Amino acid sequence: MNTSSTEIRHLKALVEDRIQHAYLKKHMQKPVIDEEKLTILAAIINNTTLLTKQKERYIITTMLVQVALDTHELVPKGNDPDKSEEVNVSKQLNVLAGDYFSGLYYLLLAEIDDFDLIHNLASAIKEINEYKMKLYYNEANSLQAYVDIVKVIESTLILQVADFVGDISLNSVVGDWLVTSKLIKERNLNSNEFSPLVNGWLNHSTKSTYTSVLNMIDTIIQHNLKQIEHSLLTLPKHHNMLRRHLQLMINMYLYNNTSFVEEG
Repeated sequence: MNTSSTEIRHLKALVEDRIQHAYLKKHMQKPVIDEEKLTILAAIINNTTLLTKQKERYIITTMLVQVALDTHELVPKGNDPDKSEEVNVSKQLNVLAGDYFSGLYYLLLAEIDDFDLIHNLASAIKEINEYKMKLYYNEANSLQAYVDIVKVIESTLILQVADFVGDISLNSVVGDWLVTSKLIKERNLNSNEFSPLVNGWLNHSTKSTYTSVLNMIDTIIQHNLKQIEHSLLTLPKHHNMLRRHLQLMINMYLYNNTSFVEEG
C-alpha cells in the first residue's frame, strides 16, 4: 500500500461501503469522511511493518471511529422550537447515525481481535469526549483557547494511533494542520450553513459577532500555516509524499485567498 491519491480514494470507498445504510442515506446528508485525516492516517499506518490487510483494517477501523465522532458534531446543541419537524428529525438521525457508525467500529474491532488497538482507540475516544465537555461547559476564555481545544479534539485519535504504531514523526504537524483544515472549511461555509466551530463560539461568547469571529479565524489560519510550513521542513524522508500533499493544500489555500482579496 502507498498513500497516493488513488489509494486514498480506494480507502475512502472501503469506509463508505462500511457505513452504507439505506434509511440513513435517504433521510440525512452523506456522512463526512475527512480526507485530510484519512491521508495522514494512511501515511502513518503505511509506514509500519504490518501486513497489507492489517494496515487496511487499522485505517478503516480508525476512520469509522472518526466518522462517528464527526457525525455527532453535526448536531446543533439545544432544540429550536421554530425549526421544522424535518430539521428536528434530521438532528435526531445524526445522533442515531453517529451511534450506528460507532457500532460498526466495535463490530470491526471484534473481527480484528486486537485488544491493544481496542484499548488505544477507547482511550482516544475518552480523551476526546473530555475535551468536548470543556467546550460544552464553556471553559475557553478566548477564541484562541477555544480553537486550541478543537485542535485536541481533531487530532487526538490520529495521534493516539500514531503513538500505538510507533511513528510520532508527524506530531508537530498533525494537530496544526487538522484544526487549520477545519477552520478553512468552516470559513468557506455560507452564513446560513451550520458551522460547529463558529456557531459554538458565538453561543459561548455574547460579545463576538459573526464577522469578528471570521476575522479572528483568518488571523489564526495565517499564523498556523506559517507554523505548518516550518514543521514540514523537519519531516523525515519517508513522509515526503505527505509533505508534498500538505504543501500543495497550503499553496491552494493561499492562491484562492489571494485571488479572492484581489477580486474584492
